[in-house]
Amino acid sequence: MVVMPEQELTSLERTALYKSLGNPLRRRILEYLGRRGEANSTVLARELGESSGTTSYHLRKLAEQRLIEEIPEKSGGRERWWRVLPFQHTAPDPATMAPEEYAAAEQLAILKIDVDTDLFRRAHKEYRGPDGWAQVMRAGAWMTREELLDFVREYRALLERYGHPREGAPEGARPVKLRFYAVPDTVKEWNGEPTGP
Repeated sequence: MVVMPEQELTSLERTALYKSLGNPLRRRILEYLGRRGEANSTVLARELGESSGTTSYHLRKLAEQRLIEEIPEKSGGRERWWRVLPFQHTAPDPATMAPEEYAAAEQLAILKIDVDTDLFRRAHKEYRGPDGWAQVMRAGAWMTREELLDFVREYRALLERYGHPREGAPEGARPVKLRFYAVPDTVKEWNGEPTGP
């Protein structure tokens, strides 16, 4: 999987990004482009049940945020074709966010929780054993913070090692949704540092 290096964003840029990713239609556009590879505003309007003027507007906004790009060799005149760009973003510490940025990030998080809950249910429903496409794993371990951060770095390296961009995916590859989160167990305090309620 080819991932563009993270760019330093200002608080205003992050706020705009979170609002875009939290916009239901823009999310559907990104999901469609991710599955199909490319589309223009007319195709998206037909597939998503919107007007081409509406999809064209949202495509331009996504392009401004470098989430998609125009395909010059397919575009001509008023017809513009688009594809998604590789994207990676790590949100900063919420304590450092401006109020509007935090509110936008919180709204996006709520939307993600709903999406991820649906994926979790699907994974359980579609599980066909350890050799199937749907896999579910829950685990726990004792780690230092440094070990946890090393684990996350290695997890990202594994994604880059085993994942492929859509265009370079081998035969038989399918898009796979992966989710990862880690949170220390609630033990009140550990070595003088609070770890949860």
